[in-house]
Amino acid sequence: METPKNDTLFQQQILQGIPSILPLTKDIARNNPAPKRKDILTLEEKKLALKNALRYFPKQWHNQLASEFANELKDYGRIYMHRFKPTYPMYARPIDAYPAKSQQAAALMLMIQNNLDPAVAQHPDELITYGGNGAVFQNWAQYLVTMQYLATMTETQTLHMYSGHPMGLFPSSKDAPRVVVTNGMTIPNYSQPDDLEKFNALGVSQYGQMTAGSYMYIGPQGIVHGTTITLMNAFRKILKADENPKGKIFLTSGLGGMSGAQPKAGNITGCITICAEVNSNAAKKRFEQGWADVLIDTLDELIETVQGAQLNKDVLSIAFIGNVVDVWERFYKEDLFVHVGSDQTSLHNPWSGGYYPVGLTFEESNRLIRENPALFKEKVQESLRKQVDLINKHTEKGTYFFDYGNAFLLEASRANAHVMAENGIEFRYPSYVQDILGPMCFDYGFGPFRWVCASNNPADLEKTDAIAMAVLEKIQINAPSEIQLQINDNMTWIKDAKSNKLVVGSQARILYADTEGRVKIALEFNKAIASGEISAPIILGRDHHDVSGTDSPYRETSNIKDGSKFTADMAIHNVIGDSFRGATWVSIHNGGGVGWGEVINGGFGMLLDGSDDAERNLKNMLFFDVNNGIARRSWARNQEAIFAIKREMKRTPNLKVTLPNIVEDSLLEHLF
Repeated sequence: METPKNDTLFQQQILQGIPSILPLTKDIARNNPAPKRKDILTLEEKKLALKNALRYFPKQWHNQLASEFANELKDYGRIYMHRFKPTYPMYARPIDAYPAKSQQAAALMLMIQNNLDPAVAQHPDELITYGGNGAVFQNWAQYLVTMQYLATMTETQTLHMYSGHPMGLFPSSKDAPRVVVTNGMTIPNYSQPDDLEKFNALGVSQYGQMTAGSYMYIGPQGIVHGTTITLMNAFRKILKADENPKGKIFLTSGLGGMSGAQPKAGNITGCITICAEVNSNAAKKRFEQGWADVLIDTLDELIETVQGAQLNKDVLSIAFIGNVVDVWERFYKEDLFVHVGSDQTSLHNPWSGGYYPVGLTFEESNRLIRENPALFKEKVQESLRKQVDLINKHTEKGTYFFDYGNAFLLEASRANAHVMAENGIEFRYPSYVQDILGPMCFDYGFGPFRWVCASNNPADLEKTDAIAMAVLEKIQINAPSEIQLQINDNMTWIKDAKSNKLVVGSQARILYADTEGRVKIALEFNKAIASGEISAPIILGRDHHDVSGTDSPYRETSNIKDGSKFTADMAIHNVIGDSFRGATWVSIHNGGGVGWGEVINGGFGMLLDGSDDAERNLKNMLFFDVNNGIARRSWARNQEAIFAIKREMKRTPNLKVTLPNIVEDSLLEHLF
């Protein structure tokens, strides 16, 4: 679907912002609605929430809107302002379809609409992209005002976004970011889960997840690649040299947002994937999008299908409508050996729909979330204890289980499940970053580089795939042995990207690349845009789940062992450093992936338009964006990162990084 360049009605609606005439109320057929949030505000705070919401609108509307917003707060626990949701279809249009004085601003409008596309977003009517609460905006008024600002801003203005609220356009410079985004940046002592619920209900803060509040989400593809790398290497860890994953079982859960990538990753890896999901709408959506091969809703059929696939050594992905705890239990009783196990339910958000306990239906859980949150919490923790007990039984038989960085082990430990190692300090199961992505990718600088073709033309995306492949082939010739496996895996990924049908929403691609790969690929893109080989600009970005974007002690920085994993200096330096090196927009969030108060993460967006300025900016910014993290990881004494930063200093004489002197453990044995 494309919007004609002369779609004046669409452009007029963007330019008007808050409409001059109060729109009629809408009978919204809500698309996979978000769970109703807990009733957490006092009477006085509810009044404050209404005052906060009504300040977007002229005083003559307040009397009519007050009762309406009060009902939304009562019914949903949030004020979404459904009346003001635009009537035009929400999807990423070609960049020249947007009314804008700045092409950079038009790129942001494209990305925002992609994040809210019903084909991409988890709860689009509530402006939530993924993870159960990863929001682009808190309400539809914020969307309208932001789009108007972007449509009217110049190349010497910067829009500042406070947790979804467009604070305003401020004079800046052509070299400054066009947009600066913060989400959930609360004072540390006010960063508990209930603080999020309260501040979000008041309309003063929001949870941006990682790429939702940064406008850089590209659908499940964004995590498919990382999941594929993780899963391939998980099987490599347990299989013999002459074995492959065919007929082997990968059991996991979650099909809502980022977790929807798992069946596709399983197919690319070549195993049997069983992904349990209690929300039938989410499971059906992934099946209809082709991200899972089979949709099953009974345990008996599941067992029969899996046994048949094993017998035939099939590659098969199954979306199972049901609770994963029941699957772990039934597989144990049937003596079905699980080779690799994980979990990707949104346990960063355990009390508001991120995890659904066994023994309750989806509907019963949603009712408890709203009506009896204390009992719901008990049920969640009881379910986690049971799930961990079952996983422990499977791992005793040889299953390789890893935490996928969704706070599963963290919340299980808080529920007093048996997840702790014998020392009582560490978890008995590794994070996938500790075992795989940290030492194999992040420490070497490999991470989720991504791009979006602003033309929305699949032909442009094909050209970018070919360009990226050609660059990797050249790099591979002289690459050291330490990173040959990573380059090979990425060449396989990009070669098969089109046939794997990864695109949902915008014409986007992701590729794990290091500093050299990102810069050289981006340079070739910029040249192709300048020559007309690619018909329109390209928007560069990455997942925050990267080398230096995120400080997260139980995920991205879990393999940093010098005691600094609970600090957030790296993420803050990342976003500040990117901002003055040429980023089109930058973002910094509290929360994302593992929960509010558990992580600080930053991201960027950059428009390539074929210009000399774009070439200069991409060289400066992409170089820092990666090497900032490698420098921090090398200072933590990570051997792979020390290798990578020494190699980079040889290639870049202007780079000077402080290196650690290694201390022998034996020296410290008898000092205390």
